[in-house]
Amino acid sequence: MNKPVIGLTGPTGAGKSTAAATFRKLGCAVIDADALAREAVGDKECVEALAREFGAEIVCPDGSLDRHLLAERAFVTPEETEQLNRITHPAIERKTIDKIEEFRSRNVTAIILDVPLLFESGADSLCDTTVAITAPPEIRLQRIMKRDGITEEAARERMHVQHPNKFYEERAGYVLNGCVGFDALEDSVTRLLERILRKEHEIC
Repeated sequence: MNKPVIGLTGPTGAGKSTAAATFRKLGCAVIDADALAREAVGDKECVEALAREFGAEIVCPDGSLDRHLLAERAFVTPEETEQLNRITHPAIERKTIDKIEEFRSRNVTAIILDVPLLFESGADSLCDTTVAITAPPEIRLQRIMKRDGITEEAARERMHVQHPNKFYEERAGYVLNGCVGFDALEDSVTRLLERILRKEHEIC
């Protein structure tokens, strides 16, 4: 049976990290898209393209990126952010595909693609199915404040720039309730993985 690639997403504070940790405990390989993105923008070709677009000053004397300065310039307008994505997404996608192929040859149960912007980036096209973890806004608010040690205002600002639960629920193949306790979510993830693997086996 081919190892299924499962896209994992959801808004901040909903329980995605808990779900990813559970998938890992169940023998799945978890690809962290944020970590891959940090690697990708460090590639020489990507750095050079970013410097041409956002100015040579974003490159440090040692050749690495000044990520803070890049963020200041790239997130000023939607157009600048789109330019950033246009440059970085191909590199991120190449690394993601390489990772998927690497894990296909290993003894893993499934491959989890952990991507906050799974649908927005088009990374769901690399997946056999997708899973979204959602939770009510007020529960997410309390979790974010506790997790990051920030004020309610700052937490609400983070939540404001993300999509509502409906966005994920309309697009994901499966939706799990992240407002339950850790043990209950772990159990839900376990049962869902069994269901996905059974379906994949039937297809094969």
